[in-house]
Amino acid sequence: MNKKIVIISNLSWNLYNFRLSLMVAMKNAGYEVIAIAPQDEYSQKIIEAGFRFYDIKMNAQGINPFEDLGTTYQFYQLFKQISPDIICNYTIKPNIYASLIARLLKIKTINNIAGLGILFVKEGLITRISKKLYRVSQSKASRVFFQNREDHCLFIDSGIVKAEKCDILPGSGVDTKRFTPKPKAKSETIRFLLIARMIWEKGIAQYVESARAIKKSHPNVEFCLLGFLDVANPGAITKAQMNAWVEEGVVNYLGVSDRVDEVIHSADCIVLPSYYREGTPKTLLESGSAGKPIITTDNVGCRDVVDHGINGFICEPKSAKDLQLKMEMFLALSSEEKMKMGKESRAKITREFDEKIVIDKYLESIANYV
Repeated sequence: MNKKIVIISNLSWNLYNFRLSLMVAMKNAGYEVIAIAPQDEYSQKIIEAGFRFYDIKMNAQGINPFEDLGTTYQFYQLFKQISPDIICNYTIKPNIYASLIARLLKIKTINNIAGLGILFVKEGLITRISKKLYRVSQSKASRVFFQNREDHCLFIDSGIVKAEKCDILPGSGVDTKRFTPKPKAKSETIRFLLIARMIWEKGIAQYVESARAIKKSHPNVEFCLLGFLDVANPGAITKAQMNAWVEEGVVNYLGVSDRVDEVIHSADCIVLPSYYREGTPKTLLESGSAGKPIITTDNVGCRDVVDHGINGFICEPKSAKDLQLKMEMFLALSSEEKMKMGKESRAKITREFDEKIVIDKYLESIANYV
């Protein structure tokens, strides 16, 4: 009988878009792989890909303790029903609450700290409570993966987890065979593209402010946004706000897409001015793999993807002026220099961030614990 691996995230969308290659690799290695996440339109796609799926009620952004208690009890019920051999957790609430139940039921866990979001940006009551919950929940984890060195050091230095349990992954990795360079259709318009959930902490306001300034002297430059709007997040940008920017003519909002590779190919440069505490942004890995120059902030996780002046530029977090400067530096490059930057992006990502590195580390850890 095949060993059972349960893989958990706060969105089915996350599992399908970010973890499917890993799930397929686990299945190909002979494990039975079972997904747990809140049901959405991607849940059926997970089932169609050949995996069992269980729905769970989870408010990814909420801080209501009674809601979280209900989620924790659902984890208990599901784990008793499924009897997994090992649990792989992603995102904050599974990392904490699923780990607590796994500890109670003596189930081995591999957790992935894929960025800390806004939780650790400001020191407050919620941050202090979160640190305590992390400390209790991670203490019995079999393995804890981090997506950048800063988060790894923070957890160890804070005494949240012991160093010998930890390892650092190159983000979520990227499918370098899917995201490959393709020539962009010739156009006099230069297109910048920001791909992210539409929340303020991703630097959306700085992007819009920079776009507004640049358009005054560069009318042939286009500034696009791709990603979920009006998400259940206190920092969400409203539809009304986005519509106002679009009507002003400062940005083009492209909505969402399952073919993000095609949207990336339509851009000249990818921009992510995030001051959110990232893991390693998947969109930057995909864009770099597709051979695009990148402009991003000197921020946790983001800075790891760019060698300044080589495959893009790094700007100051929360500074629209510095972001504008870096975008203008890109615009001043010759076509040959822009193309060289794109080639350097592809080389860096394939060398350092190929998803095969991530998959191999997971399969090695699983083999040690089941």
